[in-house]
Amino acid sequence: QVHLVESGGGLVQAGGSLRLSCAASGRIVNGVTMGWFRQAPGKERDFVAAIRWSNGAVNYATRVNGRFTISRDNAKNTVYLQMNSLKPDDTAVYYCAVSFYDGGNNPDNYRLWGQGTQVTISS
Repeated sequence: QVHLVESGGGLVQAGGSLRLSCAASGRIVNGVTMGWFRQAPGKERDFVAAIRWSNGAVNYATRVNGRFTISRDNAKNTVYLQMNSLKPDDTAVYYCAVSFYDGGNNPDNYRLWGQGTQVTISS
C-alpha cells in the first residue's frame, strides 16, 4: 500500500511562490498518474495538475497553466508542484493523489490521497 505525504504549504503574499512536495512511501509503478488537486472552503475539489509516472507527460488546469509546474523524481518517489505568481484565489488545501491508470483531471479516477497541505495567499 502506497501512502502519500504532502508538505510545503504555507502563507505567502500574492505574487510569491511555493513548492509543494508529495512523497510516496511505497514504490510508484510506471502505470500510474500522480495528480495535484485543491479544495477551497465550501467548494468542490478541483484538478490542478497531473503527471504520468512512466513518461513524464503533464496536464494542467487552465487557471494554473503557465504559473504552476508539476514534476517528479523517480528515485525519490516524489512529485512536486512549483507554484509561481500566486493569487489569493489559489488559497486552498492542496492534495496529491494516485490514479492507477491515466486518471486525467477527474478526482473520481484517483484512489489514493494524501492528507493535504494548506496554502494561503494574502492580498
